[in-house]
Order: sequence, then structure tokens, then C-alpha cells
Amino acid sequence: MEFTIKANLIDIISKETYPAEISISNKKIASIKKIEEKVDTYILPGFVDAHVHIESSMLVPSEFARIAVKHGTVGTISDPHEIANVLGVAGVDYMIENAQKVPFHFYFGAPSCVPATQFETAGAVINSDDIDQLLSRKEIVYLAEMMNFPGVIYKDEEVLKKIAFAKKHNKPIDGHAPGLMGEGMKTYFDAGITTDHECFGYEEALEKLQHGVKIMIREGSAAKNFDTLIPLFKDYPEQMMFCCDDKHPDNLLESHINDHVKRALKEGNDLYNVLRAASFNVVKHYNLPIGLLQIGDNADFIEIDNVENFNILKTYINGDLVADNGESFIQSVEAPVVNNFNCNFKQPSDFKIKNESDTIRVIEALDGQLITHEIQSKSLVINGFSESNIDEDILKIAVVNRYNDAPVATAFIKNIGLKSGAIASCVAHDCHNIVVVGTNDEDICKAVNAIIKAKGGISLATANEELVLELPIAGIMTNLPAEEVAALYIKLDRRAKELGSKLRAPYMSLSFMALLVIPELILSDKGLFNGKSFEFTDVFVK
Repeated sequence: MEFTIKANLIDIISKETYPAEISISNKKIASIKKIEEKVDTYILPGFVDAHVHIESSMLVPSEFARIAVKHGTVGTISDPHEIANVLGVAGVDYMIENAQKVPFHFYFGAPSCVPATQFETAGAVINSDDIDQLLSRKEIVYLAEMMNFPGVIYKDEEVLKKIAFAKKHNKPIDGHAPGLMGEGMKTYFDAGITTDHECFGYEEALEKLQHGVKIMIREGSAAKNFDTLIPLFKDYPEQMMFCCDDKHPDNLLESHINDHVKRALKEGNDLYNVLRAASFNVVKHYNLPIGLLQIGDNADFIEIDNVENFNILKTYINGDLVADNGESFIQSVEAPVVNNFNCNFKQPSDFKIKNESDTIRVIEALDGQLITHEIQSKSLVINGFSESNIDEDILKIAVVNRYNDAPVATAFIKNIGLKSGAIASCVAHDCHNIVVVGTNDEDICKAVNAIIKAKGGISLATANEELVLELPIAGIMTNLPAEEVAALYIKLDRRAKELGSKLRAPYMSLSFMALLVIPELILSDKGLFNGKSFEFTDVFVK
């Protein structure tokens, strides 16, 4: 196919903008000619998400792509460790196979931490030999986020083998080091790790930037670090990239990396530097064949109305028009249902917590952050059992092993805000066991059993209702169209807020309450865990 486009070319390599006639032939940029005539629109390289877990959208890759192209996204650096924790290497294969069915640049990582720690139950293990095999494949372009930062710092043999294999294959290594500073930070990144998307503090990010680390400014559905980190952009534009990390379906329908771009420009940052963070920096860091609107490049680009409003008019991938004025031309692809789900229905008594002290440790959830705090509170004791204290917003939280029948792990959490009922999710990073928060054992059990019945999903339960979004693919994704998934998700989200939750994204926040590699206090299926000391701790302070 051959065609030409006349528009104002935003050349992010030479850092100039001029009217141009661009010729596309055989999926490549064949020529670029400066012209004198006045043109109204602008063309520029398409956006690339520097770090995203496709699975968190609850959509298979092909469906994610169908929506993302509307926002000018042409590619993603995708870490498939969510499905890998459920299905192992077979899960990675599943994502690659589905991704290949649509015109979109999906590039995947070899999941470095499956399971993320040894303190929880996952559905599979990916060892260093598996990593070596994965990294030998062209579809795998990097070693995905090395969450086991203690393993790096204290030179765990298996961790170091994985890093060594990445170096052998000459592929970059992604970091994951929330709050890490000082000598620990230096030791971690000196091992060969080059990026971090987990900075939640200005000083933390600055120290990492000064050490040469490339920082991804994350703005997802739950973790929102843009406002904190964007002041660093002016001084370190070459070390910055944009990412979402986790994007729920309702948010994906609204925007993607285009939102980062708009906000960064509104902050007064240089146009070319912002667009480089959204494409060039990612492409160069991961050595991707995604086009940057240079002669000979793959014809991957977008057309916008102007640099003020930045409305995405058209998206091209390999010379094909894949989106036009909000309409996607990528077709939905039916994906086979695969899963690993094997636990029986629970009873309300399974969630009882026998009181052992007047004082309890409580997970303090923070809106817009993945990190939590540990606080202490007086235990509400009824008939010898510690119960949710609705007046103090201290609710019971539980994690249920989905892979086999085992005792339920229970603890307490603050800031979820429910006044009645319970919410539950099998989208629970990284092992995707069932995490639930509720005001009473009956509703907690009801919400959990709704997910067990569906073999995956998110749910809400009260005495009089039961809502569930079924996620039959690995217990975390569905074949439903994005619009339908979003509508169901919005219904659950709205109902959770009607029950009292003040969180911007209660289900997304809930999904991180079982992620042990995020400090400070978290709950695994094996018990309450301190992410700072990296060891289990007691619910009761004795």
C-alpha cells in the first residue's frame, strides 16, 4: 500500500516542526519532504507504554489493543507476570499468541519473580532456566521487573542467575524498588538493573535519577505518581518515560499515555522532550523496531488536531489506519479459556479471628498509592472474636488460596470505608489469590464464594445482593468486549462507593493489598507480612 499525508511533522529527533509531505510505501516511511503550503493537522510518533500489565485491564491483549489505539498508543512494554503467576510459561505463551493476532506492537518481558516471594502461594514457578529460554525469544525483549530487591542486595543465587541470563542475551533489566535509597539502592541498580516505575517520593526518584536510573512516571488506576515526579522532568528528560503499570477497563476507555502527554505539556515542559518520553526514550531503551517518523522507519504514527488540545485523530501502525476519530479498526479476537482454579466454597466461620490481645496491627491503605502503613488500634472483641469496627473504619481483610484448599488468612485494614457488605477480587497481585474486605463474615464469605463459583472475577455482596464480573481466563481476564467489561466494572465500583468507600478505585486498591513486595504491611494467603523487614508478623500486638 502506498499513500501520502500532508501535515505539520513534529520531528522529535531533530526537535523541529514543519509542514511536510510524508510518503508511506510497503509499511515504511519512504520519504519526507518539506512543503510551503499551510496544513492544519500534526503528525508525530505513536505512544508506547513503558510498563504495563495487560491483565490488569481484565482484557486479553487483542482487546486491550483495540481500545489503546484510539488514544494514540501503538505499542506496549508488557510484563505478563500476572498470568505467569497463575499458569507459568504457558501463560506467557498465551499472551504472545493472542497479541500476534492484531496489528499492534506488543513486546513482552520474561517475568523475573514468579512467585514474587516465597511467602505466598502462586499457581506456578518460573525458574532461572525458564528465564534463559524466554529471553532467547524475539518476542521477549527484557527481564521484567525484579521485585525481589532483597534477593538482589543480598545476592540470592537464583536471582543473580536470572540477571546474568538477561546480560547474556543483551536485554535490559527492569527494576522495582519502592522507597529504596542509600547504599541498598546503589547495590540494587549496580547489579545491572536500569529502570524503576515504583518511585512514590520526590527525593527517592531524584536519588535514583542521579545514580543514572531511568524513571518511569506512573499514572495508573490505583498508583498515581505523576504529580509527585513531574517536577523532575525538566532536569532529567532523557531519563524519563511514561507508564500506566495497571489500568482498569473504565480508565482505559477514557485515556492512556495521551493523558500523560497532555498533563506534562500543561506543566510547561518542552514539547519534544515530552513526546520523547512517550515514545523515543522507550523505543531506544528496549531496542524496539517501532517507528519514530524517520525515513526507513516502520510507519507507526498518529495525527492530532493541534498541540494545545492534543486530540487524537488517527493512529497508524505499520502503515495501516487502525483508529480514526475514536473508532478502532482492530477487530475483537476470541481467546480460548485457560485457568488454574481449585478451591472449595467457604463458610463464614472460616473468616473468624480469635482474639489474642487488646491491640491489633492494621494495614493502612493509602488512596492513589500502592504502599501501605502499619498502624495499631484497639481490638473490637465480640464473643471472644476480633471483629470489624465499622465506626473506626477498621474492617476485616482476608486472602483465600485459590489453588488449593487451605486455611484462610485474616487481618484488619483501614481506609476502605465500607459501612456494610463486602468487596472481593481475584485480580490480586501477584499470585491472584482471592482478596476480600468486608464488614461482617457472612457478606465476606458470600463475596468470596461468588468468585469461587465463577472461577475468577471481582464481586460485591450485601445481605440482599450479589454482584460479580466473571473473569474466566486465568481468573483475571475475559473475552467480553472492553465496553461491556467497563460497564460491569463501573457498576461494581459505583456500588462499592455507595456502600461507603471513599477510594478513587476501590477494586484496584484492593488488588494490591496482597502484594508482598510493596511496603509496609500486607496480607498473603499465608498470613500478615511486613514488606520492610520481609517477614511475617502477628495480627495481634502482645
